Amino acid sequence: MAKILVVDDDQAILDMIGMILTKDGHLVTKINNPLEINMEEVHLYDLILLDIMMPKIDGFVLCSKIRKLVDCPVLFLTAKTGEDSLVTGLSLGADDYICKPFGVMELRARIAAHLRREHREHSVRMVVGRVCFYPSLKKMMVDDKEVPFTKSEYEICELLARNRGQVFSKEYILEQIFGFDSESNDSTITTHIKNIRTKLSDYNYMPVKTVWGIGYKWEK
Repeated sequence: MAKILVVDDDQAILDMIGMILTKDGHLVTKINNPLEINMEEVHLYDLILLDIMMPKIDGFVLCSKIRKLVDCPVLFLTAKTGEDSLVTGLSLGADDYICKPFGVMELRARIAAHLRREHREHSVRMVVGRVCFYPSLKKMMVDDKEVPFTKSEYEICELLARNRGQVFSKEYILEQIFGFDSESNDSTITTHIKNIRTKLSDYNYMPVKTVWGIGYKWEK
């Protein structure tokens, strides 16, 4: 199951796409007014479908705004098939386009192909907002710039980011990162968190929050 956002001012098309993708087991959010998109939540979607020709704000402008916030596939729904239009869309960060009118099988196949590719890519990376994690390399990037973390600092960030919004105690983090038989204590985690925040401050980014009396979380 994937979380898919569909934005189109044509309610009939919106309902048809929603029905098709829901039958395929996906969780679909339908929006017919592009100005109603909650930009703080777009990173939660696995794939986004955008109509190009919409009132108030077109798909090109919307794509450029969304692409700054997400790394998931963005596909255009378009009746415009001119080469210039397609080049413009792809240059703004779209991954692909589906021309209207389209068939049910084509829609399903294109969506499935992009979701499969995304799954393969995320097996070696994880994107959370402005951050991209590379677990096999123990490397974290903020806005395409590597943060000079130690291995332990990286692992703490990855643990929190994978479970963003969930609060973990110092004891739990200590056990997960250093093991049950570690001779380290809670102050080790406190120090690591301090170092993480110091390094992230250089990027004007501070997702690790303290929940007083409980522990730490990666803010959603």
